Amino acid sequence: MLGLNKKDTSLLIVVAILTLLAPFILNPFPTDSAMAQFNAGYPDLMQRFVIFGIFAIGFNILFGLTGYLSFGHAAFLGVGSYSAVWMFKLLSYNVIPAIALSVVVAGLFSVLIGYVSLRRSGIYFSILTLAFAQMSFALAYSVLSNPKFNLTNGETGLQVYADDPQILQGANSPDLPHLFGLPMRATYTMDVGAWSFDFNAGYYLCAVIMMVVFYLAIRIFRSPFGMMLRAVKSNQQRMNYTGLNSKPYTLAAFVISGMYAGLAGGLMAAMDPLAGAERMQWTASGEVVLMTILGGTGTLIGPVLGAGFIKYFENIFSKINDNVLHSWFAFLPDGLEDAVVFIIHPFIGKGWHLTLGILFMLVVIYLPGGLVEGGQRLLNWIRRKSVGGDDSREGKTEPAE
Repeated sequence: MLGLNKKDTSLLIVVAILTLLAPFILNPFPTDSAMAQFNAGYPDLMQRFVIFGIFAIGFNILFGLTGYLSFGHAAFLGVGSYSAVWMFKLLSYNVIPAIALSVVVAGLFSVLIGYVSLRRSGIYFSILTLAFAQMSFALAYSVLSNPKFNLTNGETGLQVYADDPQILQGANSPDLPHLFGLPMRATYTMDVGAWSFDFNAGYYLCAVIMMVVFYLAIRIFRSPFGMMLRAVKSNQQRMNYTGLNSKPYTLAAFVISGMYAGLAGGLMAAMDPLAGAERMQWTASGEVVLMTILGGTGTLIGPVLGAGFIKYFENIFSKINDNVLHSWFAFLPDGLEDAVVFIIHPFIGKGWHLTLGILFMLVVIYLPGGLVEGGQRLLNWIRRKSVGGDDSREGKTEPAE
C-alpha cells in the first residue's frame, strides 16, 4: 500500500491509530482521581508530542542514516517559527502559508549552513553546526532586533500586533491561527463517566502532518537514496574510493532534515503565534539528540517515542512535588513517610532532569538500540513464553526498524 511493503504498512497503520486515538490513550485515569496528574491528553501537550516527534524524525534522517551528528538543528526550528509569525503579521492568520514559508526558509538556511559544515566530518562537523546555531541565536537575540530592521524583537519575542498589515485577513476571519476559518484552539470535550477527553483542531492538524512526514521518512529509508546515506555512515572513505561523491547525498540529507525542523518550528508558531530566540538555544539542539538516541537511532518509530518520553517527563513528571508524595505514602508511619519523601525528593519536581539522566544512561548502557530495542526484547520474551520455545535467541534482536 502506498508503495510500502507489508511491514512498513503495518507500522504506518499502527502509528496512525495511536495518533488518532491519543486523546483516549493519554487519559487513562478518571479526571477526579489522584492519578489524574499522570494524564497527558490535554491539547498543548499532545501538540508538543507530535511537533517534537516531527523534529526528531527529521534529525534522525541525518544522524540515523549518515552518522553526522548535528548540534545546531535548533537554528532551523527557530527560523521556521520566525518565518511563520512573519507570515501571520504580513498576510493573515491562516496557517497553511505560514507553515509552507517556514519549510522553504528553513530549507534555504540549511543549504547555507550545510554547504559550509559538511566540508568537515566527525566532531568538527558537530562543532561547526553548534557554532552556526549559537551565531543564529545571537543574531535573533540582539543584532536582528535593531529598531532599524527589527526582524526578531529580541528577548521579548516576535508576535502579531493589531497594527500589522495582515493584508489577506478577512473581517470575519478568526483573530488567531486558523485553518480556513477553523481555529487551532478549537477543542471539543467529551465526557464519558468519570473521564474527560479533549479533541483539539490544532493537534489533529499536527497529527496529520506528522503522518505525512513519517510516511516520507519511510520512503527515504527504503529508497536507493537512503541506501547511499547508509553507505556514507558505514564507510564514507571506501565509498569515495569507488568514485561516488558522497557530498551531494549528505547535503541533501542535511537540507531535508533542516526542512523537517523548520516544519516543526512553523507548527509551534501555528499553535501559539509567538517566536523567541530561546528556540534556537544549544539546549534545544541537545534535546533532539537525546530524543533520537533514547528512542533508537536509525529506527523509524524510535525518535517519535523518544520525543514523547522526554516531553512527558518535562510536563508531567516534573509536576510531582512533596505534597503529592506525602499523599502517596500517607499510609506509612510519620517518620518513615518523611524519610521516603526525603529520599525521592531530589528526583522529582525540579529534579526531573536527574531522573531522566539516569534513565538515559541505563538505556545507553543496556539498550543501545533505544526504546525500540527494549520493545523488541519484550515482545521476543513474550513470544518465547507463549510458545514455550527455547532461549537460544535470548538477547538477540532484529534491526530496530
